[in-house]
Amino acid sequence: MNIPWLDWAKEIQAISQAGLTYGENGYDLERYEALRKISVEMMSYFTETPVDKVTALFASDTGYQTPKVDIRAVVLQENKLLLVKERADGAWALPGGWADIGLTPTEVAVKETREEAGYDVKPVRLLAVFDKKRHAHPPSANHVYKMFILCELVGGEALEAGLETTGVRFFGENELPQLSVERNTAEQLQRMFELVRGPASQVLLD
Repeated sequence: MNIPWLDWAKEIQAISQAGLTYGENGYDLERYEALRKISVEMMSYFTETPVDKVTALFASDTGYQTPKVDIRAVVLQENKLLLVKERADGAWALPGGWADIGLTPTEVAVKETREEAGYDVKPVRLLAVFDKKRHAHPPSANHVYKMFILCELVGGEALEAGLETTGVRFFGENELPQLSVERNTAEQLQRMFELVRGPASQVLLD
């Protein structure tokens, strides 16, 4: 039986964080703190990760908890898709990363493409917004929304290696390499090809 312990731990964490933010009664605050501790211990036990590391990654925020946002740039050249080889796992992904405070989604797409691939791009339009948990990604401690932004290549040249990447290449629709499924799936990339060919007004959700 597939026990949804990860979903339970995330929900308990979200409830406890909201309670710690808005609660006023001292006894209630103690209970919310206890709930947060339980969620951390659940995550630590099932992932075999030290409690202090789980706390730093999973339960250190304050305020009302909301999903994190991952931005991915979709860049094509002669019907081939730009991918970067991730240093973390040796697999390939669309340029991108977490949204930055102070930057718009399109500014993040431009920045990440320049830093990870070496290319200058111009944002064109939003292609999709996906909920990560509804796609074939590995389990994640965070609830994540993924934004895919079509960008036009306008300059620059491929990086041999960056801080987070070790390769840059354009791939055809039927020649995709091993993908970094933490970041993107084969189905998602296939849908990007289809969206670029489709009506300019089409945006996929969820």
